[in-house]
Amino acid sequence: MDVLERQRLDKWLWHARVVRARTQAASLVEAGRVRVNGLRQTSPGHPLRIADVLTIRLDRGIRILRITGFAERRGGPTVARALYDDLSNASGEAAGE
Repeated sequence: MDVLERQRLDKWLWHARVVRARTQAASLVEAGRVRVNGLRQTSPGHPLRIADVLTIRLDRGIRILRITGFAERRGGPTVARALYDDLSNASGEAAGE
């Protein structure tokens, strides 16, 4: 089995269950609501690598996720959770403190 070294931004957001559909992921990116390593991305096809940090502005708040892996296909919540470290509450600033 080949280990993925990178993956499209929209596909990763969908696999990690940040959104319910890949089209929603593409729309989120195109709207400028996703930053990769601090830089705003508007291309759903932007390649991600392990250790990239995503800052995602969602309706319910901001999530900060460090990529730890990629998946070939979308799995359940347990598989999705293994794809990232959630840094959202690590510093308190994402929680509004």
